[in-house]
Amino acid sequence: MYAAVNGTRIYYEIIGKGRPLMMIHGNGEDHGIFDVAVKKLRDKFKIYLIDLRGHGKSDPAEEYHYEQMAEDLNDFMRLYHLEDLAYFGYSDGGILGLLLAMKSDRISRLIISGANLTPKGLKPICRLKIAMLWRFKKDPKVKMMMEEPSIDENDLKSIKVKTTVIAGQRDLVSYDETKRIADHIPDSRLRIIKNESHGSYIVHSEKIADILKEELNG
Repeated sequence: MYAAVNGTRIYYEIIGKGRPLMMIHGNGEDHGIFDVAVKKLRDKFKIYLIDLRGHGKSDPAEEYHYEQMAEDLNDFMRLYHLEDLAYFGYSDGGILGLLLAMKSDRISRLIISGANLTPKGLKPICRLKIAMLWRFKKDPKVKMMMEEPSIDENDLKSIKVKTTVIAGQRDLVSYDETKRIADHIPDSRLRIIKNESHGSYIVHSEKIADILKEELNG
């Protein structure tokens, strides 16, 4: 299905029944990365799976900005009158979760993984790979990762919902950055997943389903 939000058209699917749960993918991906997890979650959650603008089946875009995509999701939540929403965001989806939780009262539980506040929060080798990718492909989604986000750590104090900040032990985001996020959200805890990388426990993996069940039942 498609929804017209914030001047664009985004593709979405709704699967399962129960507590509303929005799951948002990372840069250059689409909702399909959660296919395995959804099979384990659909009996307890009504899952909203969205392709961000310019991703998957959503309408293309000439440029990308995190604030703009956060407003896309905010409009979607208003359009479908979503309340008491559990939100899980991976990588770019995690960044968007932070931005949404700072401006919306529709999210009652926030879980993010592999998010960063600024490009400097990524490990140097990751920043180098992104710069090389931009040099050869000139993909505007890559440009966004080079220049954004720009979130002030003190603004995280405005997030009032219970939050879990997750990263893999071998994540592309530095441990210091992940800890900084957790430290500045009042009701939050840090969870490092041992022996995992940025997306190894999320992309086409049932591990994230088990983690979400633990967190949302807690």
